[in-house]
Amino acid sequence: QELKEIKRKVKAMPRKFRADLEGQQRFPGTCIFYDVNNDRCGIHSARPAVCRAFGYFGNLVCFRSPQTASKEDFVPQAARVGMLSQDFTWKDFS
Repeated sequence: QELKEIKRKVKAMPRKFRADLEGQQRFPGTCIFYDVNNDRCGIHSARPAVCRAFGYFGNLVCFRSPQTASKEDFVPQAARVGMLSQDFTWKDFS
């Protein structure tokens, strides 16, 4: 379901915004939707549960604000289909 939402979001993106995101150079392991130039998520309203949980659980601590993480770990509710930083490319969202 999350992947379907992301695909809808990408399809609705203005062409210029998508081209800018797609053309940005990223470090290995960085999500393909991370907007490096603006330090934000390019699909924020459609981001998956793991991204929504980032910074709030012990296994997803954010270095910028480690005190916000609880001691409990994030456990996904749905089966994983892949990682946006490794398993998908922009071609998967054409």
